[in-house]
Amino acid sequence: MLNKQIAKAKINLCLHVTGQDKNGYHLLDSIVTFANYGDELIFRKNETFEIVSDGQFSEDLNNIPITDNIIYKAAKELKLSDDFKIGLKKKLPLSAGIGGGSADAAATFRGLIEYCNTSLPIDNGLTLGADVPVCLKSTNQRMQGIGEILSDIEFLPKLSAVLVNSGDKVSTSTIFKILKSKANKKISSLPNKKLTFFETIHFLSKLRNDLESPAIEIVPSIRKVLGSLNDCGSNLSRMSGSGGTCFGLFQSFELAQKAAGEISLQNPNWWVRPVVLG
Repeated sequence: MLNKQIAKAKINLCLHVTGQDKNGYHLLDSIVTFANYGDELIFRKNETFEIVSDGQFSEDLNNIPITDNIIYKAAKELKLSDDFKIGLKKKLPLSAGIGGGSADAAATFRGLIEYCNTSLPIDNGLTLGADVPVCLKSTNQRMQGIGEILSDIEFLPKLSAVLVNSGDKVSTSTIFKILKSKANKKISSLPNKKLTFFETIHFLSKLRNDLESPAIEIVPSIRKVLGSLNDCGSNLSRMSGSGGTCFGLFQSFELAQKAAGEISLQNPNWWVRPVVLG
């Protein structure tokens, strides 16, 4: 039996850092959505446990021990009696703020649970990463706490977007270290009706990503990425997560495709992808 899962790119439309808990974990308030694009995982029973990676961003993963791979860690969390061969087509950049590793872990949970009729870990994978629980859902969510508090949200329309990453990796731990304020305002009340595109832009423009400024300090190319999106007519440009992937929102997918083409032409070494969010 062949089991295929898509590990969709996670996009933080906003990310407010609201404090730290007693264990030092940062508290977040974020509106999260997912792209119609991501890594692909295929699961087959095997005599030994094996991960075979290919794709644009597989090289870094192939250079680490299998026990350091989050897919391996997720599989072992399920304590299965059978072994599997997991094929990974790595289409999302690493250390990029779009939950690539967490999405792969969540897809591993979904794929193996479907295969073996077992159940999720009690913490929904939170110990593997703060984004794993939201990536398990892969739907529009408000994410709070350290990632464990999730609420369905209904007000977002489908959004055409361009995702751009310069290729410069960002250290999440370093960004949090230089973040000036770790007790910022939470998101205010959410809309109670479905928004139009321009209503969504107006709502999101009042929010922010608290990690964007410190990320730009460490990786100045993020500023150039945001400028490229703005120059191509993005109605709202922002960094996702701890970076360095940025997104631009466009009124139509045709406009997003046109912008992606222009940015790719001007910056051939960047990763650029037109997507639909939600």
